[in-house]
Amino acid sequence: MKKDYLPVLEPEVLKTICRGIEKESLRVTANGTLSEKKHPVGLGSALTHPKITTDFSESQLELITKTHTSVENCIHELKEIHQNVYRHLGDEFLWCNSMPCNLPNEECIPIGTYGSSNVGTAKTVYRNGLHHRYGSTMQMISGIHYNFSLPSSLWEYYKKTTQNTHSIETISNQYYFALIRNFQRQSWLLLYLFGASPAVCADFAKNTTGELKQLRSGDKYLPFATSLRMGPKGYQSNVQSSISVSYNSLDSYTKSLKKALTDPYPPYASIGIKDGDNYNQLATSLLQIENEFYSTIRPKRRIKPGERALNALNSRGVEYIEIRAIDLDPFCNVGITAETIRFVDIFLIHCLLNESAYDSTKEIVKMNHNQHVVAEYGRDPNIKLANGNNIDSLRDWGLKILDECLPIAEALDSSFDTEQYVHAMKNAENAVKNPQNTLSSRVLEEIENLHDGSFHQFTLDKSKSHKKEISTIPYPLTMERENGAIAQTSLFKQRELEAESSVDFENYRKLYIRQALTQDSDTNKRNIGTK
Repeated sequence: MKKDYLPVLEPEVLKTICRGIEKESLRVTANGTLSEKKHPVGLGSALTHPKITTDFSESQLELITKTHTSVENCIHELKEIHQNVYRHLGDEFLWCNSMPCNLPNEECIPIGTYGSSNVGTAKTVYRNGLHHRYGSTMQMISGIHYNFSLPSSLWEYYKKTTQNTHSIETISNQYYFALIRNFQRQSWLLLYLFGASPAVCADFAKNTTGELKQLRSGDKYLPFATSLRMGPKGYQSNVQSSISVSYNSLDSYTKSLKKALTDPYPPYASIGIKDGDNYNQLATSLLQIENEFYSTIRPKRRIKPGERALNALNSRGVEYIEIRAIDLDPFCNVGITAETIRFVDIFLIHCLLNESAYDSTKEIVKMNHNQHVVAEYGRDPNIKLANGNNIDSLRDWGLKILDECLPIAEALDSSFDTEQYVHAMKNAENAVKNPQNTLSSRVLEEIENLHDGSFHQFTLDKSKSHKKEISTIPYPLTMERENGAIAQTSLFKQRELEAESSVDFENYRKLYIRQALTQDSDTNKRNIGTK
């Protein structure tokens, strides 16, 4: 662990760590095809609702919890949001796997719409850009985004006890980026343990390269895969590999993204901003906005009205981190279990406390290689990974990480008067020692033995079961009224934004894009990011 003392394992710190969840899911029909219906009006405005929005597609819901210091409360809120959603889906279901259902042709996948305000229009235009750049099919891959933050009191205590002369913001930035570097080195372990997408629908496989094996139904899989979502056949961009992003400091991170956000990229310039009166994309740079950059983890800061994400980071520092490497768990009716959350918290604290050398371009190549190897072949008992200058077996390296994590699990158990954190560690150890105990292995086993080799039927049956389970939970009248009021308020806020749009969209777009890491952020009242 770090030589200087960072009191993360003190109970008062562990009890005030915050986490929140953003969960993406496709709306599907009773036969498992993508819904063609608009976002349910009973769920309010996808632009302004605080808990329920859409991601890339009109048919791709994103459910957002508040931040919680309690794992149980976080799961409880996510379950309540599901209760509300299911009451407005009619005969539709939420597709419970990260890899999509049977999809229509690219041009028929409905892109999210958000009304006529400038910010709503910008969100749709941004998605048009994603369609032109990467294709809509890839955008339909869904997952869990896990937000994690440490209390400000931690940095204040550290500064006081060590007599550190740096500002609180500088100290927290340094530690968050150290965490990020270690996470990238070891995040393959999360793919191994919680990857749940070893198979895909036959139609989706048509859009992939490389050899996939065929199941009896015609759906495709890789026998040792953990997370096709996180591998070369998933949510990936070869174009973005040209972006050499450094996580050694906030300054190096923002500078390394600036070029991708500002310089025209010839293939995208050829698409053009507009085709007649229709917008193709927000900008011709390699990235339209910051959130277009694909990564397993992001430093984040809440955004002021109209502010760009990197401007917020530059101005006020890292507030929390967003983990993007977790698949939807098809065996859990809300997509993620409390045990998974507990393990991720342990793992992130481990990444924070361990020594974290600066990254290099050479090491980043190795880390990306490890991610793709584990995503496609992680359960192969002979798999080897690049660990610094060494080549280690997944089993040996995984057990070493878990051994280092055990004291953190014990500290969390002591703080919360439970045994569940150590229990999560034991289950993880069992999975590292026995690949058949991983989530991905369980998915394939059920597909082959209980669903006649059909990934599609497995996921559809689970999706229907989850809706039935959630729908049987009591839904008090007070909750119904509260959710109805939130939905109505969101619709009113959308109309307000539409009435307040005082400049034409083209000027709005130019003002937003020109921010380009400046502090000029007075453009509107919502940010436009997704994914």
